[in-house]
Amino acid sequence: MYKGKTVAVVITAYNEEGLVGDVIDTLPTFVDRAYVVDDASTDGTWGEIKRHSTALNAARSAASVVDGDETGEVAVPIRHETNSGVGGAIKTGYRRAYEEGMDVTVVLNGDGQMDPDILDRIIDPIVEGRADYAKGNRLMSREHTGDMSTWRQFGNGILTFLTKVASGYWKTMDPQNGYTAISYRALDSIDIDDLYEEYGFLNDLLVKLNAYNMRVADVEMQAIYGEETSTIRYSTFIPALSLLLLRSFLWRLKVRYLVYDFHPLVLLYALGSVGLLATVVQSGVLIATGIGGVLAWSTVGLAALFSGFALSLAMSFDLMNNEHLERQVLATDSASIRYRSRMTVESEEDDASKGQIRSESAVTESSS
Repeated sequence: MYKGKTVAVVITAYNEEGLVGDVIDTLPTFVDRAYVVDDASTDGTWGEIKRHSTALNAARSAASVVDGDETGEVAVPIRHETNSGVGGAIKTGYRRAYEEGMDVTVVLNGDGQMDPDILDRIIDPIVEGRADYAKGNRLMSREHTGDMSTWRQFGNGILTFLTKVASGYWKTMDPQNGYTAISYRALDSIDIDDLYEEYGFLNDLLVKLNAYNMRVADVEMQAIYGEETSTIRYSTFIPALSLLLLRSFLWRLKVRYLVYDFHPLVLLYALGSVGLLATVVQSGVLIATGIGGVLAWSTVGLAALFSGFALSLAMSFDLMNNEHLERQVLATDSASIRYRSRMTVESEEDDASKGQIRSESAVTESSS
């Protein structure tokens, strides 16, 4: 238990023999439950999970007897008979955590990329009531991306922009960062079974959270890469994920701005998209036929300007409508954290202004 809240951890593993055991062994003592999900591994991952889970439960059980606090088994090994993807493994853990009423549920990959020593920083925004979902961000500072390859940074940058548009969380970065924490309230709001099961799970989840007005915190963290090998190929992953994000984006607009409420940004998005498509088609026709004159190209240019303006306005409205749902958690040299949001910054500026006015007033009174 952490600050009066129960904490569950979902550890996903697929062929992580030699790595997942260390993840289990280094779990913080405040973790109440760890659902270790083997997604039909073909190596010795399942055996390693069972051995280390047994050892952890024995150690925690002995400590519980000494403390007089019987809390049951901490590590719960779960095995999929067929591979369901990283999203499917997370969904299995989410269901168990939701059924047991866990206040906060964290996701750790079984490859050791995620530092368990900062788990408290990941869950603090939720425990303290500042967010419903928190995630790590390796892109908040250049010094944290030193271990990330240029190609990986490029791919992450593209996915970040696409996810911003699709999810409505315009200030949230590094959407592929799997170090996340989610509240019971958020799990209760979304349909766990409806979440995507492949590598686009994290992006799809952000879209679903925004549709139900969930608050998201970006937590600054260092990128860690060890013995694990990434299986993501951005050349095929980005196009596939783009289609998923397009469908999710249209679903979010329908649910957020048509079903539960109405906002004119939906019309602006529609006008801008239709205008942009018409501009591209007309440009192709003019180039193919070679008969376009000044008037024809001027019309295409005006249509492009109109489309760009409509889309920009729609995005601006979307950003303003979601700004209050986003927060950034920055790490300081003392390893403490501070929250920065639009409301916080404005509050600090207001306090500073009031202090300056009081100081000037005091000087005036003393002079008189």
